[in-house]
Amino acid sequence: MFAYLVRRLFGAFFMLLLISLVTFGIFFWIPKLAGQTTDQIAAAYVGRAATPEAIQDTKERLGLDEPVVVQYGNWVKSIVAGTDYDAGPVTDHCPAPCLGYSFRSSRPVLGTLVDRAPATASLAFGASVIWLIGGIATGVLSALRRGSVWDRAAMVIALSGVSLPIYFTGLVSLALFSYTLKIFPGGGSYQPFTDDPVMWFQALVLPWVTLAFLYAAMYARLTRAGMLETLNEDYIRTARAKGLPETSVVLKHALRSCLTPIMTVFGLDLGLLLGGAVLTENTFSIPGLGQLALSSVKSGDLPMVLGVTLITSASIVFLNLLVDILYAVVDPRVRLG
Repeated sequence: MFAYLVRRLFGAFFMLLLISLVTFGIFFWIPKLAGQTTDQIAAAYVGRAATPEAIQDTKERLGLDEPVVVQYGNWVKSIVAGTDYDAGPVTDHCPAPCLGYSFRSSRPVLGTLVDRAPATASLAFGASVIWLIGGIATGVLSALRRGSVWDRAAMVIALSGVSLPIYFTGLVSLALFSYTLKIFPGGGSYQPFTDDPVMWFQALVLPWVTLAFLYAAMYARLTRAGMLETLNEDYIRTARAKGLPETSVVLKHALRSCLTPIMTVFGLDLGLLLGGAVLTENTFSIPGLGQLALSSVKSGDLPMVLGVTLITSASIVFLNLLVDILYAVVDPRVRLG
């Protein structure tokens, strides 16, 4: 087990290093391959008032004249050991892990990500609980009542959930439950949990349900397919022949065998959402990582885009490592070598 964890941790480290290299190359190497000069790249960072003096100052401050490999090495070094930024009359020290400073707001990237992360985490974890419970329960009942009215209705709803885009269901839910019935607050009413727990919960109910509706549909279909296959296995018939209660047969034996593929998909989905649910956060005006990523892409704020990308990648890698470890807990047939 220990050897497996060490191997996976080394693999996760090199995966994150590769992702950072590819992402850095996309933003700093490919533009040069496309024919952009360092002056043009620096002018994009300066903005509309791109005077020759400002462009030259930006090139020197960001090291844009240096080879891309050197720029990447300096960026990785700043994450590990921190770095100093020349801001004109003063030199600002950015402690490790330093992801740089925003080109637009001049705020530390890491500090901005930390400020935005609780909103995204609240949205992702709350919605995941709803879609796991609702999706798995719906899939199990549909498998046990195969061909019934419930089964057909549940699968139609599941298909609708997968087909409808989040910005459609989100806007419809806002129009109906916030602006017409006035049951829940409208978009932009999110408050941190530490400031107002009641408003935090009320503002997230609609985003939770809307986001869960999209994912629960897929989990319901996945659970139903797995249960239908498992219920025909010999060990299920043996368990029933021994006189075990149907609840024990379904939950302890059949459902447990179906959880492995569900856990795999769940690790990927939750990791992606922790990196920012872009459509949901923008539909409901939640100040999370997804909204930050979209605004950073629009404004060309590359340090912020790189920071969000690293957070998303780290979330996916970590959750997949956790899922692999939980395999042995859920399914005794799995052994970690």
